[in-house]
Amino acid sequence: MSINNIFDVAGRAMSAQMVRLNTVASNMANAGSVATTADEAYRPMRPIFATVYADKTTKSGLSSVEVRDVVELDREPVRSFQPDHPLADAQGYVFEAVVNRDEEMVEMMEASRQYQNTLEVVTTLRTLMSRTVKMGQ
Repeated sequence: MSINNIFDVAGRAMSAQMVRLNTVASNMANAGSVATTADEAYRPMRPIFATVYADKTTKSGLSSVEVRDVVELDREPVRSFQPDHPLADAQGYVFEAVVNRDEEMVEMMEASRQYQNTLEVVTTLRTLMSRTVKMGQ
């Protein structure tokens, strides 16, 4: 997909923020989940963003963003003694997901605001384009 105009830039930016919101939703949904082993325990995810330049960047100056990957954060699960839990290991421990709900809420608010700001840019641009066309009539 090439970057030809501001709408391409905005579309890519909004798409990247949607991926970010989806990872936050997945993290929040798995907060508090437990597993039998540390390897099975849920680890929070984050998208990795990369700058994408237009083919003729020197002429247009356009660049945008894309999600290169979604990675798990390198956090060790919390080992908790719960001998009555059905997933407890032989010693009575379970491994809890290390999702920080406050951190996820900040991520969600930030991604949501970025999405809204980009949407506002597109809305303003469309309004200005419409007014320009009307001036020419």
